[in-house]
Amino acid sequence: MFDVEFYMKVYELKKRLMSGEKIEREYLVEKLESYRSPEPIVYNIETTNACNMHCEMCPRTTIMTRPIETMKPDLFKKVIDQLEPFSVEQLSRWEDFAVKNYGIKKNEMNENHYFLYVIPRVIVLHGYGDPLLDKSMPQYVKWMTERGLESYFSCNPANINMERTIETFENGLGYVKYSIESVDDLRHKEVRGQASNFTESYKNILKLLELKAQRNYKTTIVITMINLNKPWQHDEFERLQEAFKDLDVYVYLKSQDQQWYEDNKQQTQSIHWIEFCQFPWSSMTIKSNGESVECVEDFNNEIILGDSATESLYDIWNGDKYKRFRNDHFNLRPGIKCTEQCDMQLVGSFLSA
Repeated sequence: MFDVEFYMKVYELKKRLMSGEKIEREYLVEKLESYRSPEPIVYNIETTNACNMHCEMCPRTTIMTRPIETMKPDLFKKVIDQLEPFSVEQLSRWEDFAVKNYGIKKNEMNENHYFLYVIPRVIVLHGYGDPLLDKSMPQYVKWMTERGLESYFSCNPANINMERTIETFENGLGYVKYSIESVDDLRHKEVRGQASNFTESYKNILKLLELKAQRNYKTTIVITMINLNKPWQHDEFERLQEAFKDLDVYVYLKSQDQQWYEDNKQQTQSIHWIEFCQFPWSSMTIKSNGESVECVEDFNNEIILGDSATESLYDIWNGDKYKRFRNDHFNLRPGIKCTEQCDMQLVGSFLSA
């Protein structure tokens, strides 16, 4: 989830900034703070950073150094018990806003549609690990469903455990995204590592689709290929679409995040990646050890803003560390990931002299 109310309130001001208008710092600070909800909204909870894949585009494969940890169930429960879903009325206003201002219709199927229509209504349950390796995932989905919170996670389909997956469906999982880079096993392994595959993954997904139809599960199955700007990728994505043609799935090609990590010259088509970074005002990220960091891209927990194990989300979100962090985005503070490693623009780059 991200704060849809913040996005709607800041939109006109954001347009002015993105069009080149210079706005004084004091005015901008005041406006963003007034638009920010004092109640915390969580974008994602990384329940585990364990993974058995070796994906070429993922920093955990080569440069993530933090310990491998899996969140304790009582901590997960503590976190979600502090959260509330958006109302039907809020989401309806947001969807009307998305159509009017972004031109993305409700029935489209692409990464901007996914960001605008799916992400606002779900809490993302992945980070730098594979949620299918977390044995507590079915229980987490159940707890979230009971609180009216919609759940979603992305994973590698080679890790599908049929029994555990079916249990998440039964417990009300909203969306599950299976990452597939090729319909050819060898090529898929080149990108995702030797533990990955297409052939067996595809068979398991077909089984899940069959069970979904038989048992009327409401879970949306999403198939995604990441655009790595490889010469074979256009044709491969067409083959992937063909493999799932006429099946009950949501298929789209996703721009690669973290271009600073591996700049393959791929131009992002993602709306939120083109706009200035709004994470400091729109949502929180909770990692597998309970630490609150600035966003999902912080794979090594370099900017720690609080500890959900010992602090309330409200106190973290409204605390001094977050206040300084928001100021860092205005100051373009050197020496931190946001300024020196992220390719999203910071709001401070739009300030008048």
